[in-house]
Amino acid sequence: MHPKALISTFIEEAFNNGNLSILDDIIHPDYHFSSPDSQITGIGQLNEFIQSFRTAFPDLRIHIDDIFASDDRTCTSFTLTGTHKGDFMGIPPTKKTVAVRGMVISKFQDNKISEEWEILDNLGLFQQLGVSPGLS
Repeated sequence: MHPKALISTFIEEAFNNGNLSILDDIIHPDYHFSSPDSQITGIGQLNEFIQSFRTAFPDLRIHIDDIFASDDRTCTSFTLTGTHKGDFMGIPPTKKTVAVRGMVISKFQDNKISEEWEILDNLGLFQQLGVSPGLS
């Protein structure tokens, strides 16, 4: 599968539809994810991460805004939307709807996603949830 198709399938099936059974087919066993506030290693931790996000935001949608690909990497710009209806990072449900931009670079090995580096607008997310003051 082409890297763009792999990323599109990953986002649509796992995040948007909650179909986590697809992870074994598209995620490399040595998967590693890094962001400024978290590290994930392996399919099991990725599964837990996606489940916790979908529990906190049951109507979670990730829309791909743009995607660029080379032979073994993609760069995906996305917008995450959802309504905060479950515990999220210790924050009780606020019932607020969020729209947050992010970007992820994905690396591929053996036709599977093997490594990802993500930047998400966490400040914007926390401001929209009302737990961080806005900037003046």
